This record gives sequence, C-alpha cells and structure tokens, in this order.
Amino acid sequence: MAAADELAFHEFEEATNLLAQTPNEATTRGDQLVPQQHVAVAMDSGGSYGAGNEVEESDKTALLQEEKQQPGFWTFSYYQSFFDVDTSQVLDRIKGSLLPRPGHNFVRHHLRNRPDLYGPFWICATLAFVLAVTGNLTLVLAQRRDPSIHYSPQFHKVTVAGTAIYCYAWLVPLALWGFLQWRKGVRERMGPYTFLETVCVYGYSLFVFIPTVVLWLIPVPWLQWLSGALALALSATGLVFTLWPVVREDTRLAAVLLLSVVVLLHALLATGCKFYFFQPLPLEPAAPPHQATSQPPTVLLSPPPPRSAAA
Repeated sequence: MAAADELAFHEFEEATNLLAQTPNEATTRGDQLVPQQHVAVAMDSGGSYGAGNEVEESDKTALLQEEKQQPGFWTFSYYQSFFDVDTSQVLDRIKGSLLPRPGHNFVRHHLRNRPDLYGPFWICATLAFVLAVTGNLTLVLAQRRDPSIHYSPQFHKVTVAGTAIYCYAWLVPLALWGFLQWRKGVRERMGPYTFLETVCVYGYSLFVFIPTVVLWLIPVPWLQWLSGALALALSATGLVFTLWPVVREDTRLAAVLLLSVVVLLHALLATGCKFYFFQPLPLEPAAPPHQATSQPPTVLLSPPPPRSAAA
C-alpha cells in the first residue's frame, strides 16, 4: 500500500496556488521552454529569410530602374544607343527608303520605334564626298575631251557639299518636327514622330541620290535629268508616304501645303546640287573676227573730154 501511495498522483499545493494567482505563467514558461522556442526560431529564421528576399528583390528592382533610366542628352551614353545597329538593320532601312509602297510606313515597319543616327550620318557624309569628287571629275573628263578647258582642283566643293547636306538633313527635320508639334496642339488626334525619327527618315531618304550622282558623270544631259527626276520621285514619295499617316488628321489645306513644301525643298536640294556641282562647261572661246584685208584705193578716172564735132 505504501508503494501504491507513492506511485499515485499528488497535487502540489504550491503549484496550485501559483496557477490560481497567475494562470498563464505555466503556459508561458512551457511555451518559452519547448514549443514556442522552436516556433520562435522558425519564425525568426523564416522572417529573416523573407526579409532578405525582399531586400534582394528591392535591390534588383533598383538596379533595373537605374539601367532603364535614360542618361542626360549631354552625355556620350545618351547618343551611344542611337549608333547601336547592325548591318542587317541598316540595309533593311536603306531598302525601305529605295522601295516606298503605299500603306507601308517607314517608321513603323523599318524603324520600329528605334531610330538610329549611324545610317543618316554616313549617308550624308558619303553623299557630300561623292558630290565633291564627281564635280571635280566632270571637269577632268571635259579637259581630256577639250584641251582648251583649264582645270584646277576645287577643294572648297567638299565644304560646300558637307554644309549643304548636313544642314538640310538636320534643319529641315527640325522645322518639320516643330510644325507638327504646333499642329498637335491644334488637332489633338495627330501623333507626330519624334525628332530623331524625323531625322532618321530624312537621312535614309537621301541614299538614292548617291548612285544618281555617280550616273551624272555620263556627259549626256537627258540621261542626267532623267536619273535625277527618278531619284527625286523615289525619295519624295517615301517622305510623303511616311508623313501622310501623321498629317491626314489635320485639315486638308494644311496637309497639302505641308507635303508640297516637303517635296519642294527636296526638289530644290536636287536641282541645286545639279547646277552647282555639275554646272555646264564654258563654251569654247570664239575665234577673233578676221580683219578685213586692205584694198588699194580706187582711182576715180575723170571722164574724157567730149570731142568736138569738127574733129
């Protein structure tokens, strides 16, 4: 019996009193000792891991935002992106400028909102160089046909050609872009291109004049004017097809006037280059008129005296 009493469950009076005073004390201590300790470790470790993931993701997001953020236009990195094109893209854009088609927008189908300055820069440089060289070669070939023509190298034509081409390829798109921005405030439905897209369109539109200028070395006037008219038609048509989706939302008068000015300026550039760099050669100096040979003075003979009737 003694052993059975020892094995029986006994309530401790101190513990009972302690539970009566603070009923949550045992649970708190038990939780802290065994279950809550493990839970706390799991929560802490899980919480720290989640916080680490959030910090890491926030760092990645910040880095991506910094990479996507465009640098200022005064930095070299800003313009570096406009020269990031490959050969296939440049050739595709040149092909699109040479073969304009109705309903085939050059900006949407070829640029795809990624204008470049690489193609327009080298197209303008090549055209200026070819104009200056072929203008000098025209005089050289003419001198070989006619030794009376005096030829001297005209290096100033390189400067004139470069200034004219680059000013046209930058100032005209700037004026056009500014006009479309102004008309955008008048007609809300108009969505003009960006300035770099406009420059890109004009730069690639000048490519067709490079082979045309080479053909102007052939001393056949009708062939020169025919090739020039064909190049002008292709280039101006490409500009009209590209600008039409933008200006068609404007009034008919404004659209017609704008497209007419664009074609007129393009024609002035082509004819100006033709007359300045391929000006007609001076005619051969005319031979001095032959001096009249001196003739001996005529001697007037007095009529003989009349004979008398008696004789």
